[in-house]
Amino acid sequence: MTTSETSSGGAVTVVVIGYNDAAYISDAVRSSLAQGPAVAEVIAVDDCSSDGTGDVLERLAADEPRLRVLRRTENSGGCGTPRNDGVRAATSPYLMFLDSDDVLPPGAVDALLAAARMTHADVTAGQCVRRELPEGRETRWRPELYATSAVIERPDAEPRLVDDTLCVNKLYRTEFLREHAIAFPEGRFIYEDFVFTARVLAAAPRVALVPDTVYVWHVRRAAKRLSISLDRAGIDNWRSRIEAHRQVVAIHTEAGEKTLARAARASFLDRSVRMYVRELGGRGAEYRREWWRLAREYLGGFEEGDLAAAPAPARIIAQVVLAAPEPRDLPRLAGLAARPARLLPPYPRGEVWSAELPQVALGDLVERPVGELPLAAEALLATGALRSTLRLRLYDLYGRVAAARPVAVDVEWTDRHTGRTITSSTTGLSALESAWTAEVPVDLAALAGGELAVRDLRLVVHFADGEQTLTAAQAVKGGLRRTMVPSRHGGALLVQPYATVDGAMALRIAPGLRGAWSVLQRRLKR
Repeated sequence: MTTSETSSGGAVTVVVIGYNDAAYISDAVRSSLAQGPAVAEVIAVDDCSSDGTGDVLERLAADEPRLRVLRRTENSGGCGTPRNDGVRAATSPYLMFLDSDDVLPPGAVDALLAAARMTHADVTAGQCVRRELPEGRETRWRPELYATSAVIERPDAEPRLVDDTLCVNKLYRTEFLREHAIAFPEGRFIYEDFVFTARVLAAAPRVALVPDTVYVWHVRRAAKRLSISLDRAGIDNWRSRIEAHRQVVAIHTEAGEKTLARAARASFLDRSVRMYVRELGGRGAEYRREWWRLAREYLGGFEEGDLAAAPAPARIIAQVVLAAPEPRDLPRLAGLAARPARLLPPYPRGEVWSAELPQVALGDLVERPVGELPLAAEALLATGALRSTLRLRLYDLYGRVAAARPVAVDVEWTDRHTGRTITSSTTGLSALESAWTAEVPVDLAALAGGELAVRDLRLVVHFADGEQTLTAAQAVKGGLRRTMVPSRHGGALLVQPYATVDGAMALRIAPGLRGAWSVLQRRLKR
C-alpha cells in the first residue's frame, strides 16, 4: 500500500491496539485525535475482545472520520499481530503505535514529525514517561538518551539505542518499515518490542532524538489483569525474556552489527538480570532454582567482552551466577542489583565476592571514586511511647570509606508514590571499629499522611573532602515488627518497618483507628 499526505496536511497514522480494555481505550484514541491535523488517521485494532472494546471503538468512529476500526475475529494472544495489522492498513508517510491503556501527551506528534521532516530521519524517538496509577508518580524512561536533540546517522554510532526497547515512543517512516519488511513477531510473543526494535536498528536507520515527552505509559500494578510483560510472577516470563533477547542478539549478529550485539548483551545484564535478581528473594525455592539454571545456561554463551561491557554490578552478578551451580547469596546479590548498588558484607581478603568463589573479583567496583562506591549501611527503627529513633551503621569497604573520612549523613524519607522527600535530617557519624554509627530521631507523625503512607529511606553520606554518596540502608530482620505508637495529635499510629524487594528499609504508616483495625485483622487471620 502506498502512503501519501492528506489534503489537510495529515502525515501520521497512529495505530492503537486493544484487547478487553473498554474502560481505557477511548482515552487512548482521543489522545491520538487530539494531536491535531498532523494525524491523518487513527487505526484502532480490536484483538477480538469480549468486554465490548470493539463496540466502544465503533461508537467513537461514528463521530470521527479519521478513526478506522479493525476488528479481528480471532484473538492473537499478543501485541505483535494487531500492530502488524495496523501497519499493513496505514496510508500515511509516518506511523506510530499506542497501547489501549496509555495516552499521547499534547504536542507529541508535532514534536516528532517536525524533527523527522527537518532531519530526514527514518526513525524519530522522544521521551517516554512511566506514570504509576492511581498515585501519579512519574519516572522518565532512559532519560540519558533524550537529554538533548540529536541526529544519529547509524545506530552503531550510539550503541545505547539498544537500551530503549520500546516501540511506542517513536515515529517511523512507513516506507522504511515496508522496504525492510520490518514487523513484530506474530501470535503470543512476550517482549515483542525487543525483537521489533532490534529489526529496526539492524536496518541501519537514520535516527533523530528529541527531548520532548511524547508518550505516557500507564502502569497499573493493582489491576486485576497485569500487562503481559509486567506479570513476572511465573518462570515462563523469564524464559520469554531470554528468548526475546536471544532473537535480538541473533538479529544484530546476522546483520553484521557486532557493536549492537555486544551492547544488547551488556544491556541485558544491566537491565534484565539486575531487575530479576532484585526479586529473587521473594520467589519460591523452585522458581529460584529454575531461574538460576536458565540464567546460567544463557549467560554461558556470553563472551568475556560482553561481560566487560556491562557495568560492574551487573558483571559481578553474572559471574556469581556462572560460578555457582545453585542459587546463593541472594540478599547480597539483591543489594548489588539495586540502584544505586550496595555491596553488603562480608568483605573477604583479596577483594573477591567470597572465599568460596575467589574467581569472582570485585575489580573496579571497589576501586571507583568514593562518590560512586557501593556503600552498605543498616538501619533499625526503635519505637517508643515518647520517642522513636533510627539507628544507622555504615560499613567500611576495604579501607576506602575510612580513607575518605565520613563526617555526616543526610537521612531522607521519600514518599513512595510521589517521589518527594517528606522529611530530612542531618547528623554526625561516630567511628566504631570498621564501621560508623549514628542515631537520628524520627518524627513518625510528620511521616504519616492519608490512610496509608509508604516511605523509602535514603542516605546521603558526606566525606571530609566534600564528596558524597547516595545509598539505601539494609533493613535489619530483627527490627521488622509492627508497633502501635501514640500520635501527638491524639490516637495512635500503626508503624510497620519492612524490607523492600531488594532488602532496603522502608516504612508503612497508618494513622488512627484504621491502623489499629488493620493490626487486629491481621492478628485474627493468624
